[in-house]
Amino acid sequence: MMTYQNPVYPFYFADPFVWKHEGRYYAVGTGPVRQMTKASDADFHKFNDKGHEVAFPLITSPDLVHWELVGGALKVPPWASGGDFWAPEVAYSGGFFYLYYSVATEGLKHQLRVAISKTPTGPFEDFGPLMPESEACPFAIDAHPFRDMDGQWYLFYAVDFLDSSNDHRAGTALVVGKLESMTRLAGSSQVVLRARSDWQLFKKSRTMYGKVFDWHTLEGPCVRYHDGLYYCFYSGGCYEGAGYGIDYGTSTTVMGPYSDLGNENGARVLQSVPSHVIGPGHHSIVAGPDDKSDFIVYHAWDVGMNARRMCIDPLVWTPEGPRCDGPTWTPQELPAMERPELIPS
Repeated sequence: MMTYQNPVYPFYFADPFVWKHEGRYYAVGTGPVRQMTKASDADFHKFNDKGHEVAFPLITSPDLVHWELVGGALKVPPWASGGDFWAPEVAYSGGFFYLYYSVATEGLKHQLRVAISKTPTGPFEDFGPLMPESEACPFAIDAHPFRDMDGQWYLFYAVDFLDSSNDHRAGTALVVGKLESMTRLAGSSQVVLRARSDWQLFKKSRTMYGKVFDWHTLEGPCVRYHDGLYYCFYSGGCYEGAGYGIDYGTSTTVMGPYSDLGNENGARVLQSVPSHVIGPGHHSIVAGPDDKSDFIVYHAWDVGMNARRMCIDPLVWTPEGPRCDGPTWTPQELPAMERPELIPS
């Protein structure tokens, strides 16, 4: 058995998305933002590669534990130079890799876009906006592509809602739309989950869209199908606080409706551990080195809140739902890859 100890990558690496391709792991994430003054000098900060501005640190590993930096995944289009780039995810289809991300520039709120590469390490070239009319959706983040069992692709993402009622609150929440191609949403979306619990509060009395709200947040969707149910995992609360954690809703169909009943007292998959791990969240799920176990890959703050770094822990499917014994911060065993000579005949 190998061992690992979180964080598995020592430098700033938020919103980690990990995928496995031809036996090797790749990960992209959000790098230090301009306002992050405490990030280490060794963090991804070289926004220029071969004469081009690049975004999103891309790292690779043979075993989910030992990671090395490749460089910037996205070749930044000239119009987006100096922008804020958030939460990349990658899908593989038809021999091409598609990188979904959001970007904001001066005068432009976050919009979802897609970039394409023939290789998992890029550089990914921007293809354009995902929505037929991006101006009709003034804020969209955290794109998550999901391929259903029939081969149809869907896109889960987060947008803002300003209405509230007895069973949902104003704030950022989750929707899903069908992808008519890997580079275009079909043009309509359905609500997946809205915030409805106190622990999902982002900030009280927050000024948004010219009004003041007690703003709640669900973000970072990640979908898996398991034993007849679709599980839409998400991160709730404020990413800068100890209340941030990972929960999920379930549905019998990919487009919903979804329900997250049972989480009224807090996130059920991952929560902070005071004095050790703060704000675990915005994750992806990937098969372990044994190709049998599932691992949840998430970011978490160190106790000093200096940086969000990448962590891993096993995800276990129980009769009560998916659970994780993390977040961990001490050495843990990791199921190793099976070597053919050790497999009994």
